[in-house]
Amino acid sequence: MLYGLLEPLSDQYTIFNVVRYITFRTGATIVTALFVCMLLGPVIIKWLKSKQGSGQPIREDGPESHLITKQGTPTMGGVMILLSVFFATLLWGNLRNEYVWVVMFVTLGFGLVGFADDYAKITKGSSAGVSGRMRLLIEFTIAGLATYWIMQIAGAAGDAMVGTLAIPFLKDTFIDLGWFYIPFAALVIVGASNAVNLTDGLDGLAIVPVMIAAASFGLISYLIGNAIFADYLQVTNIKGAGELAVLCGGLMGAGLGFLWFNAPPAMVFMGDTGSLSLGAALGAISVAVKHELVLAIIGGLFVLEAVSVMVQVASFKLTGKRVFKMAPIHHHYEKLGWAESTIVIRFWIIAVVLALIGLSTLKLR
Repeated sequence: MLYGLLEPLSDQYTIFNVVRYITFRTGATIVTALFVCMLLGPVIIKWLKSKQGSGQPIREDGPESHLITKQGTPTMGGVMILLSVFFATLLWGNLRNEYVWVVMFVTLGFGLVGFADDYAKITKGSSAGVSGRMRLLIEFTIAGLATYWIMQIAGAAGDAMVGTLAIPFLKDTFIDLGWFYIPFAALVIVGASNAVNLTDGLDGLAIVPVMIAAASFGLISYLIGNAIFADYLQVTNIKGAGELAVLCGGLMGAGLGFLWFNAPPAMVFMGDTGSLSLGAALGAISVAVKHELVLAIIGGLFVLEAVSVMVQVASFKLTGKRVFKMAPIHHHYEKLGWAESTIVIRFWIIAVVLALIGLSTLKLR
């Protein structure tokens, strides 16, 4: 919005020239999203409490402490994150850039799925929301449409690598998936979405790694979208992808604002409204910048949480025994007696290390 209004004036008034710089607008988006989230937080939390009564239903088979400390905390706090991200991005982003719109489409679509799931849980008074099959069907439909849209954008820009998969740490190594790329990329988006959802089980556990991943992909987007940097790093230059750094800034700012209210003891949970949409946004950005496999490294903590659930389910069905005391794995450590704050901070440290490893793939080729 502001970019469209002020950029044409930059030729006459040099002060407006700053809006041409993605770095400036990314910083402005971070500050704007943070301010909006902090402003909306108390109002939305008060409204959620008035509507939800007893708050988010807590799993009966979960850690005993959760039934005491988390019962009554309102959920669906992801609404404040989404409003902040969209407002800041629309304000500072280049709205002529289709990559911005496709990622916002995915974020909103998964946010609505999560909203429906949260609403069903609250109205039923149960931790079971929308059926898993229905949810996955809608998610894969949204992700498939978004992937096709991204391929059309890249093709129109003359990208010769449409439908290919880049391999981290290997220079000029691509796997041409052709049209099979659509289900693959859709799986990346849906997988990222649900992995973040599984991670969101302790106060502050999911939102900080999401911010770390958003910061990492903001940097990747900026470098990939810049022909000079892309050539220096020997990575594929994707025209227009740099604008996604602005949206990543929105995710970072909104995440910081939400953390203010989600820090232990949490005043609000993001719910599926937030976790599904944030994970999907990261997945869509990784697809747009052709760093799908790097997402598995940077978001390795989310992968670990998801794999722990799959291993637990598979082991119990095949052998009748559980590998972990409880899944996802953060609950396993709770059962071992670790303090919640200890688990959260140590998992944050792991997320930082994995992000640094993921970013190293830009140069180590």
